[in-house]
Amino acid sequence: MSNSRSYKAWSVPLIAGVLALGGIPALAGSAAAAESKAVQDDFNGDGYKDLAVGAPIATVGGKQGAGYVTVMYGGPHGLAKDHRTIISRSTSGIPGDPAARENFGYQLSTGDLDGDGRTDLIIGQADSNRDAVVVWGAKEGLSGGVSVPAATTQAGDFDGDTWPDLVLFRGGRAPGDDPLGTEATVWRGPISRAGKPTATQDFGSTRVESFDVMYAASGDVNGDGRDDLALTVYTGDGGIGSQLYLANASGGAFTYAAGPEGSGQVAFGDVNHDGYDDVVRGVPNQSTVTVALGSASGLKPESTWKSYSQDTEGVPGATEEEDRFGDAVTAGDVNGDGYADVAVGAPGEKLGDKDGAGMVDVLYGSRGGLTGKGAQGFTQDTKGVPGAVEASDTFGGSVRLLDINGNGYADLAAAAPRENTGEGAVWSLRGRPTGIVTDAAFTFGPRSVGAPYAKAWFGGSLS
Repeated sequence: MSNSRSYKAWSVPLIAGVLALGGIPALAGSAAAAESKAVQDDFNGDGYKDLAVGAPIATVGGKQGAGYVTVMYGGPHGLAKDHRTIISRSTSGIPGDPAARENFGYQLSTGDLDGDGRTDLIIGQADSNRDAVVVWGAKEGLSGGVSVPAATTQAGDFDGDTWPDLVLFRGGRAPGDDPLGTEATVWRGPISRAGKPTATQDFGSTRVESFDVMYAASGDVNGDGRDDLALTVYTGDGGIGSQLYLANASGGAFTYAAGPEGSGQVAFGDVNHDGYDDVVRGVPNQSTVTVALGSASGLKPESTWKSYSQDTEGVPGATEEEDRFGDAVTAGDVNGDGYADVAVGAPGEKLGDKDGAGMVDVLYGSRGGLTGKGAQGFTQDTKGVPGAVEASDTFGGSVRLLDINGNGYADLAAAAPRENTGEGAVWSLRGRPTGIVTDAAFTFGPRSVGAPYAKAWFGGSLS
């Protein structure tokens, strides 16, 4: 069964639908390696995870839709607006020049590709004629970059040798009904700062070739030490679908496998703490999320997959046609109990008479898997959350769970890309043993970090 859906203003990632507005094209083994896994998402190697925020349709250098990325560095007190790096094609050391409708920052992935103990950021774009860029981690923060032949990428240890690898999806985003198609290649790590992999490998399946890759995630569902791969793909005529690939021990890198269908984002996380990553797939056209548990043989049978919505007992809100619950999903351990928890964005949520105000729900993991028990809901009207509910803000358009203050509890980053007539903004809420709290809430947008702001859709992507 396919959950591909007609292409609308709220798409996944949310920015995919945004690109349809205003004439922008729619869909347009060593110690160092071991250390690199321990500091995932830490670009400057200070022991705190950092947050990358895409603004893919911002105007840069006079080029509408050129796009940029802001990196907010974590620390013992969380994020701070003055501790950041702004990266665009105008940044010194970044290959290329700003190009109209490129949508630089449309898709993001992270991994310590060169094995120096600091995470690198790979910035993708929508334009099929442009290359993604690896921006290198450094003590002073991200700096310098090299082009890689792809529009979308995903990092992970796909061969189990502890060195992060990189999957390159060459294709971009189709400006019309028909996908451009994708050429997929795997670069084996480590990858030099000259942009040279240790080796290349065939992707192993042709199933992705007819489609455009929108979003990717990696995780190990069968505990074999090799990361597996999940994709959200544009299938044509406005349809969006999903694909799951298991890593191979030899031969081609991946084998296609059955997985949850859905047009939303996908995340990996061990929600029942059994040692196997589970697949969390958003199904926003049904305002649900499907969770498929991992096992030694791969995903458990479809008969065991579970669906969650705002009608699930304990989950705040109520399922409505345009909620788009599942547009964005992310997994992380919020309360430090060892179970992965899941944040779900519902950017179409209507609050009062405010259409598209948006909401984020947090569901918690348990021995029995994900549960609605103790779930939390957040909007801009939640006590302690800065701002106010307004129509079309799309709060929850992007979400990310990441421990940015190093206390062992994942914090929630939630974006409203259409906040303030399309400028966009991001909220950071702390994780604690009791769950997500609002007593140290921090919000920031393009103006507060000194970046281009007019219809930037700041927060269109998070990593």
